[in-house]
Amino acid sequence: MNENITKRAEAARNHFLADYGCAQAVLLAYADLTGLDEKTLARLGSSFGGGMGRLREVCGGVTGAFAVLGFLCGYDDPADKEGKSRHYADIRELARRFIEKSGSGSIVCREILAGRGVQSEAGGEAEARTPEYYHKRPCSELVYVAAEALGEMLWEKGMLK
Repeated sequence: MNENITKRAEAARNHFLADYGCAQAVLLAYADLTGLDEKTLARLGSSFGGGMGRLREVCGGVTGAFAVLGFLCGYDDPADKEGKSRHYADIRELARRFIEKSGSGSIVCREILAGRGVQSEAGGEAEARTPEYYHKRPCSELVYVAAEALGEMLWEKGMLK
């Protein structure tokens, strides 16, 4: 594994363990490539933790990875149908890699958690990040996997050394 990718995946996990949300953690691990400051990235990713504001929809780590990929490789011209198709194919590939690497079978937060034996309802207050929380939830590892899968794609595109 490329050392830069591993360092970014570890940084994403460490950001999560420092109480950032899942999407924020991945965004912050790639901050230098975006040119955006950490406060802006943290705010940008703040809505997506817990599967979109604890709705338990798409995993925040995956959403953060999608956001970085969009920022770096996305399209900006609505008439660019080819660019849109190419980017959407990249997003599907990133999702596929996450599913494969995580063994989760899904990118949906509630499905991933249920597959790991964690029952989690949508909404409500976030649980305190205690040792028990980290023991029962796979989220720090999933953030690592999302950042790693993103790094591999960026490396293959020549955007990461």
